[in-house]
Amino acid sequence: MPEISENKIVIPSQPALIRDIDEFVEAKLREWGVADTLIADIAICATEIVNNGIYHGNKEDPQKLVTLQLESGEDEIKITITDEGDYFNPDEIANPIAEENLLREVGRGIFIVRQLMDNVTIRQAEGGGTEVTFTKKIA
Repeated sequence: MPEISENKIVIPSQPALIRDIDEFVEAKLREWGVADTLIADIAICATEIVNNGIYHGNKEDPQKLVTLQLESGEDEIKITITDEGDYFNPDEIANPIAEENLLREVGRGIFIVRQLMDNVTIRQAEGGGTEVTFTKKIA
């Protein structure tokens, strides 16, 4: 089950819980008065990164957690998502729009997030794992 505090949700690496992430993010953004058009983009990006954390980082190990932290600034939203798996180096991702990768079923999540958000940072989390932080201007 998810562990929810004011601006944070922590889930075990179970794909069925991605829906809880989406609902949490959308509810919090509505509470903060974010425009519906931006809510959709931000929620898609959050679920993409959580999905990556569950499947690729934590390898669906329910003992490993994915944490999402939301922050609201005066003119932007910041989301940080951390998994407990092996560090993921974004430089090793194949270009999803290269001709040889167009028909692949995976490998577009980070690309989508980079297209929809204003800033995306991927780094090794303290103690291992991957930390993805992204921001979106809301004003």
